[in-house]
Amino acid sequence: MKEDPILQDYPLSEKQPERLRTPSGHLFQEVTLEAVLEGKVTMSDLRVTGQALELQAHLAAAAGRPQLAENFRRAAELAEVPEEKIMLVYSALRPGRASQAELESLANSLERDFKAHRCARFVREAAAAYFKEPDA
Repeated sequence: MKEDPILQDYPLSEKQPERLRTPSGHLFQEVTLEAVLEGKVTMSDLRVTGQALELQAHLAAAAGRPQLAENFRRAAELAEVPEEKIMLVYSALRPGRASQAELESLANSLERDFKAHRCARFVREAAAAYFKEPDA
């Protein structure tokens, strides 16, 4: 991969479009109405890739926004996770919707099945906060 983007590279779609690809490998510039009408580009090509989100994370970090960078990095991990799994995790993270064991199981699945270590850590942190014993 080319060196990490810097703030002057933002927005990547205008300044470095050659770095952006669709999930099926099309270059960003190849996503046109004509390509859609010809069937060369499909709906799945309109999804963001983990690589694009990681590039955005580098830009956010360079701009001094570490929390936004971490959000982009978690999103990059989720780019390959099926929507059904994402919705399951989303629902389970709502307070009172899942037990501590269920959240731990989801975190383990994210790590094991999708290599989504940051997301698994986030789920575990939520579980710890939800099930923390009140101070005496």
